[in-house]
Amino acid sequence: MFTGLITDIGEVTARSGNRFQIGCGYSLDDSAIGASIACDGCCLTVVTVNAGSGKHSSAFTVDVSNETLSKTTLGAWTEGRKVNLERSLTPTTDLGGHIVTGHVDAIATIAERTIDGESVRYVIEVEKDLARFIASKGCVALNGVSLTVNEVDGVRFGINLIPHTLSVTTWSNIETGDAINLEVDLLARYVARMMQAARSPGNG
Repeated sequence: MFTGLITDIGEVTARSGNRFQIGCGYSLDDSAIGASIACDGCCLTVVTVNAGSGKHSSAFTVDVSNETLSKTTLGAWTEGRKVNLERSLTPTTDLGGHIVTGHVDAIATIAERTIDGESVRYVIEVEKDLARFIASKGCVALNGVSLTVNEVDGVRFGINLIPHTLSVTTWSNIETGDAINLEVDLLARYVARMMQAARSPGNG
């Protein structure tokens, strides 16, 4: 489990098929093998830990299934790509965002990008079957970042990124037309499922 609060910006330093190496600022050791790290919102398992180089304190490798490659932006990742990173929750973690599982629902698209003072406003377009899980003032995880929904209009919704978020994540580089990883709010999914069950025949 994660919070959607990014703790490092990593970089894809190598890719071989479905195996990625990601350089990071974390201090990793052999005990990190098997740990979960959210990479642009996708929960991945560390399979090896390597020495870092240059600006990276260390590096780790992850294996990615074909299913994950097809449902996320990872299929298009190449060497040099910057990636939002978050290590998994611990009992003492500050839960400042919202509960994020790291299970990406789909790829969404940046439909609009507008400068708003020192902040940046984005309009995101999602698949129709996921739009019902997104509500004004609710939460979403986009490329692993916990964000508040400003407004919803059909299959599109708006978000606002403040300067701090832009400076500590990869969002400062995201432009109109870019693909991003979307995870809808876990609570919204369960509420929608309960409402569907309540409306089913035989339930009153």
